[in-house]
Amino acid sequence: MEKFEIIKEVGDGTFGNVWQAINKESGEVVAIKKLKRKYFSWEECLNLREVKSLRKMNHPNIVKLKEVIRENNILFFIFEYMECNLYQLMKDREKQFSEAEIRNWCFQIFQALGYIHQRGYFHRDLKPENLLCMKDAIKIADFGLAREISSLPPFTEYVSTRWYRAPEILLQASVYGSAVDMWAMGAIMAELFTLRPLFPGSSEADEIYKICSVIGTPNQISWSEGLRLANDLSFQFPQFASIHLSMLIPSASDAAISLISSLCSWNPSKRPTALEALQHPFFQCCFYIPPSLRPRVAGMPKAPSVGMRGSLEPLSGRRYPVGFLPNAKPATNFASQHVNATIKTGVRRKLEVDYQELGRNEHHMQQGLKQAPYRPPARNYPGKEKLKQGTGCPRRA
Repeated sequence: MEKFEIIKEVGDGTFGNVWQAINKESGEVVAIKKLKRKYFSWEECLNLREVKSLRKMNHPNIVKLKEVIRENNILFFIFEYMECNLYQLMKDREKQFSEAEIRNWCFQIFQALGYIHQRGYFHRDLKPENLLCMKDAIKIADFGLAREISSLPPFTEYVSTRWYRAPEILLQASVYGSAVDMWAMGAIMAELFTLRPLFPGSSEADEIYKICSVIGTPNQISWSEGLRLANDLSFQFPQFASIHLSMLIPSASDAAISLISSLCSWNPSKRPTALEALQHPFFQCCFYIPPSLRPRVAGMPKAPSVGMRGSLEPLSGRRYPVGFLPNAKPATNFASQHVNATIKTGVRRKLEVDYQELGRNEHHMQQGLKQAPYRPPARNYPGKEKLKQGTGCPRRA
């Protein structure tokens, strides 16, 4: 770790501290994430979800893990650096984003999600804090909750951010898949237009109340499986008619409203996949998808044929700058002398991620992996707020 010079602390989260630093050998600015718990073996480090998943990812809209360093039983992740996250951009903003800005960000995120899902993973914790920005570029970060679609139980506890949590998870479904990421993207898109969360529930029950008040109460036609899940919990949905989203998001175009509405569908099977979302009219001016990656969807417009090769590339062929700012609260009162003392010498093991080799391996991967259903852990998690049986959503006075 002596080759890094600390610039400042940029975050202090539940699981680790994050510093902006400079590589004294290359001059590159990086982000160093120091995990708070100790790791007593190198195998334990390599088996971390974030390490296992990011080592298999090489995409311009997914944050790059450059190195993993274990020193004196302390684990450090060396990431590319980005200036801020999407939440920070929204909370400090007085004027709404333009639809062109929102389209650009969402286009990049859906490209990354298409890549992640095709490689057999889904993120499970998409939220503005985990979307990192640098100028016009945006990247998905924090793969600590990422799962392989084909994974089998038992698993450790699952906790995602409530406001972006899909209804099947709120109702403790035993099987779910990558559609949970698509629901989160619908909520994030709406928030980008209004700078306010679409479903700001204060508990799991209140979250379902908020969802019902916007998209209406599910029924046997819209989501029979959801009614069964609620019945298993002796839970009663509050009764609401749906509201047209243009009333809540007046600045959004008809195409944007259409896409958000489809993403925020009760039934996971009715939500578009990432690749289907990219073919929505909202993005028709932005992209080219090679025929080999196009899903066959009735009623979707054809992408313009511009003869470009490669997976989900913008028409400009643009490559964005690299960087990273992990999801953590901004920190203050940072003492760089203490940090430098913490990360001095004694490197035990180091992993450098070779993205050139990873890129070569991409040619040997099969496209369109079959998405087997994901089976989450048991319902009762320590410290997890839970939808109680025999309760209904709270009513507002």
